[in-house]
Amino acid sequence: MTRIAYVNGEFVPLTEARVSILDRGFLFADGIYEVTAVLDGGLVDHGHHMARLKRSLGEIGLSCPAGEEELTRLQLELLRRNGLTEGTLYLQVTRGAAERDFRFPGTDIPSSLVMFTQARDLVDNPDARTGIAVKSVPDLRWKRRDIKSIALLAQVLAKQEAAAAGCAEAWMVEDGFVTEGASSSAFIITRQRALIARPLGHEILPSVTRISVLKLAEEQDLKIESRRFSLQEAHDAQEAFNCSAGGLVMPVICIDGSNIGQGVPGDITKRLRQIYIEHARQTVISNNNSYIRSFPDI
Repeated sequence: MTRIAYVNGEFVPLTEARVSILDRGFLFADGIYEVTAVLDGGLVDHGHHMARLKRSLGEIGLSCPAGEEELTRLQLELLRRNGLTEGTLYLQVTRGAAERDFRFPGTDIPSSLVMFTQARDLVDNPDARTGIAVKSVPDLRWKRRDIKSIALLAQVLAKQEAAAAGCAEAWMVEDGFVTEGASSSAFIITRQRALIARPLGHEILPSVTRISVLKLAEEQDLKIESRRFSLQEAHDAQEAFNCSAGGLVMPVICIDGSNIGQGVPGDITKRLRQIYIEHARQTVISNNNSYIRSFPDI
């Protein structure tokens, strides 16, 4: 099947998808993106993704060329045209194409909307069975990490450094404390079986998967501590894991070459992954059900 992308009002073969070289996303990374997990042909945590998109757009004064209902319809149509049952959907809004100038262009320049899908094994991911290794790196990003900006060079460099060390993810560290993964949220579980989650703020992205995972953890009567944790505390933890749209709940078994706990996925992490997948499958928004018409705030 030919992969289909959506580019500014048109569904086109991915090989024919084009944007202008004057697009401000290309020139200035002046844009916002979202990545949504797709399970059983539906969008996971869709309402929260739309809420975060709206918030990020507002933080940089950028308008979306489609309203909430239309954007949902377009995403579902993209899934249908690609026949995607499991994977991810990428969505990006930029400030459009205009002559290169650091200032915002005039209001007559329409913003740009592009989307594409990627088929991936989310549920039967072999990394989830074995767990992954992570490498700690300095956090080199800007001061508004709560905005889901397409400016990802620091994360690219962090991922590459991790890959060179044989690791699947990088955990970024600032002032001795872990902020988050290069493309995920980072958590530890202490030997007292408490789940430690860094509080939200400008230092980290308000992860959509995190919202559901923490809610599910509360329902499991798991003790949750909202605080920063140090890299040393992570090394001493009983369990550790990441969460993201592309990885769901992913066990971390090694940091900087040192095993976490027994060096295998822990029981709490495995349980959280299981119930998150169950939750996701029960709540997906798809072409086979009625999609939501109002979205929660983040």
